[in-house]
Amino acid sequence: MGIKPSYIKNFGLELIGRYGDRFTPDFDENKHQVSELTVIDSKRVRNRIAGFITRKVNTKKHL
Repeated sequence: MGIKPSYIKNFGLELIGRYGDRFTPDFDENKHQVSELTVIDSKRVRNRIAGFITRKVNTKKHL
């Protein structure tokens, strides 16, 4: 999709740092986790954060 805004990266990395054990390689599960852990009204922003987290979990770059 291209370059992600810094707020997506920062928010995603903070969530991984705090709740890393709750995220899985599955996008749909991560989407629900982001909804539970945050108060994001925008579906698009929530999905972008969940996608960023999913990509990091799948590539193990968050370690």
